[in-house]
Amino acid sequence: MLLLPVATMVTVLGTQKIIGVFDHADTAQTPIPVASTATISQSIIASAGDHDPADGPSTLQRLSDDIPLAQLKPLEVMDVDLIPQAQASEDIPAASTPAATGTGSTTAPATPLLAATALKSALALGASGHDFAADSDSDDDIGGTSYEDWTSDGALDPSGNPELGSEIASHEQYVPEWQSYTIQPGDSFALTAERTLGLAYSDVTQILGAVPDKKVLTRWRVGRTFDYKLDENGQLLALRVMKNPRDGYLIERDSETAEFAYSPIEKAGEATQRMFSGTVSGSFALSAQSTGLSSAEVSELTHVLSKKLDFRRDARAGDHFQVLVESDMIDGQSLDSKILAAKYEGQRMDLTVVRNSADDHFYTPDGNGLDPAFDRYPFQGHYRISSPFNLRRHHPVTGRISPHKGTDFAMRSGTPIDAPADGRVEKVVNHPLAGRYIVIRHDNGYVTRYLHLSKALVKPGDRVKMGQEIALSGNTGRTTGPHLHYEILVNNRQVDAMRVKLPDSQKLTGKALAAFKRQSENLLAKLDQGNGDEPAIAQVNPQKTQRGDDNI
Repeated sequence: MLLLPVATMVTVLGTQKIIGVFDHADTAQTPIPVASTATISQSIIASAGDHDPADGPSTLQRLSDDIPLAQLKPLEVMDVDLIPQAQASEDIPAASTPAATGTGSTTAPATPLLAATALKSALALGASGHDFAADSDSDDDIGGTSYEDWTSDGALDPSGNPELGSEIASHEQYVPEWQSYTIQPGDSFALTAERTLGLAYSDVTQILGAVPDKKVLTRWRVGRTFDYKLDENGQLLALRVMKNPRDGYLIERDSETAEFAYSPIEKAGEATQRMFSGTVSGSFALSAQSTGLSSAEVSELTHVLSKKLDFRRDARAGDHFQVLVESDMIDGQSLDSKILAAKYEGQRMDLTVVRNSADDHFYTPDGNGLDPAFDRYPFQGHYRISSPFNLRRHHPVTGRISPHKGTDFAMRSGTPIDAPADGRVEKVVNHPLAGRYIVIRHDNGYVTRYLHLSKALVKPGDRVKMGQEIALSGNTGRTTGPHLHYEILVNNRQVDAMRVKLPDSQKLTGKALAAFKRQSENLLAKLDQGNGDEPAIAQVNPQKTQRGDDNI
């Protein structure tokens, strides 16, 4: 019987390796170590020692040449089924040898046996994915993945407990959490509602119909954020949108009707007092802003101090100032700031002012008011007088002498007009010559009139305070251009508003003065402490309550 060379191959986990080559009955039990394909080819050729060279090159020799795979021809097709016959056990005795039998003959076992060490090596080879010659302890062996994903089947558990996976799944409970979305360029509520919130068009229209102020959803600004909450199926449960840092809407889906309803949100602010100290270097406004004051706070500070302090004439480099500011802090943002007290220590002038909570006006520590009882100009800033008070003026249209019993200020339409003193609105009238105008009777008996307005911001009967915005300038009626015509009447007679003697400033007396001094003691003490250049922060108990979602 001709025994052809047979190569036994073992495939473990997708990796195919040749374990041994057997070409003779005497060596059928001896596995040949394999390191590479080239070594196997050389071993096969070396084992063909019985071939006569005169017969030409043997089949095994020809195998060593480079032969295309398509030209290889099978010598014989045979069925090799070693799996049912092969046995691997560390207890299998070694094959019979002359030394073992003592007879000098070799007896091949009836059943071919696969050495246990070879099988173990094959399994290790398939698991490691590299040759036996490789170092099994190298760093390349670290890593890999599982062929079975036990997490996909709750019954599979590598710890040996088949019920653990299902127990974990059964005890997990979905808890909706708030998520935040930042508005990007091109975003709209309808588009974001569909892509991110999973809403249908009918849901979008229902939400827009429920919210009183639709602008909060239809007029988005890039960079602003809103919060939302989804259920385990990706359906919207709640939507939280803020109109401003303080106010907004909470939109929730009813679990029974699946309809959306809103509730108002009002975030509570924590009243916080902040101390700012600085030194004048160049512009006072820039010096104040460099301490950390906002632009609005700098504007208010400059306006308050300028009532007694002429910055162009009195301010000098090196002058020192302290400012105590109170504001509501919401989500780290300062809102509704107002100056409580300020101190200016200069080379030419010292000034300390304190806000009186009773009337919201500023006073010196001894109770003298900064605000005159009647302001000279009914606006902020400076505007050119285009036509002064003149009883002998030539009319610009008719050319005749026509008294001008007011003062005209050249200003663009829409400039804010302020009340020069406390009083009550008597008239808001549209006139063919005077245009839209307002009449205010003040507490000291003076009357003021404002002509050619573009818009009135008050109505008859309204109570106004000094500095309150009452109208916008314009170009209505018979005019040659936009301007404000301003009149002051004393005893129902027009006077020159730029020359008339105005009432003295207000001064606190009696109980009002005593209450103010008690209030100002604490504020003045804080000003004295804030003599450094670093801002100090003092917390005040919150005075407002929060309504709406408790988790806001």
